[in-house]
Amino acid sequence: MNYDVYGIGNALVDIQARVSDELLAKTGFDKGIMTLVDDSGQSELLTSLGQIPLNRCAGGSAANTIVAVADFGGKAAYCGKVAGDEVGSFFLEDMRRIGVDVTVPAASQGQTGTSAILITEDAQRTMLTNLAVSSELTEADLDEEQIRASKYIYVEGYLLLSPGQKAAALKAMDLARHYGVKVGFTASDPFLCESLRDEILALIEGPVDLFFCNEEEAKSLTGHSDAVECAAALHRHCENVALTLGARGSLLMHGGEAIPVEGVETMAVDTTGAGDMYAGALLYGITNGLTWQQAGHLASHAATRIVGQLGARLTQRFTPEEIEALRA
Repeated sequence: MNYDVYGIGNALVDIQARVSDELLAKTGFDKGIMTLVDDSGQSELLTSLGQIPLNRCAGGSAANTIVAVADFGGKAAYCGKVAGDEVGSFFLEDMRRIGVDVTVPAASQGQTGTSAILITEDAQRTMLTNLAVSSELTEADLDEEQIRASKYIYVEGYLLLSPGQKAAALKAMDLARHYGVKVGFTASDPFLCESLRDEILALIEGPVDLFFCNEEEAKSLTGHSDAVECAAALHRHCENVALTLGARGSLLMHGGEAIPVEGVETMAVDTTGAGDMYAGALLYGITNGLTWQQAGHLASHAATRIVGQLGARLTQRFTPEEIEALRA
């Protein structure tokens, strides 16, 4: 089977809850950022939510992007590690129901990773992530044939934080280059760009064909304060750049040219997964016959639709007619 995109990342089950600023303050965690927690910390947090309604779905940054590719009708595969517990079974069933191929064997012990996403009234999300067995992903979990059969692989930057996962990410990029498969890579988080700046720049100068980042990440990597200057500087390192600008849209760099993509006005409800959705829609577009401009339009509209709802999964999918209209 051939694939549009093969994704590699932390396999997590997202658990979303809408909370007040007061409740969030009681948790003691900083608002609007991702914090790693252990098993007991995650359990205590979820218990503290009491009777607040919870929504869960297969998640993790790269998984969200791969789901988006499949939601648009693309062919996708995913590489991520779960345990043989109920949460792991839920993750696999949720991904496969959408049409994503997942062939990585479950860990023999341990528990599946989770990310508790606390969403406040200002649409900000505070993520408390327990990686659990997702951090045990290694080179042995890669499916070389699936990589060979893909147009793009997509790697999340968070994998650079763990030696085993980092080795898997670099091996996947090597295999992609060997088979003539394009490599997409996302910066994932501003703190990664600050702590691993030289390493990330080396990757986008080397195996990476398409680099995804937001404005804050781009500023951290380049040292520039202007988004256009950031994009141009990154483009000198990487063939293709997708720089998201929040409500102001995005800026694509392709073929030596800047392609501005307009933002779409909406009332933000939850910003969870906006960047992941943008990446998924763009990857779907460029692997399914859309121009970079058209794919950017689709990505902008898709990200806007995500922030107007709760969660990182589209509750209202784009119809073929809507996708066709964005070709104009």
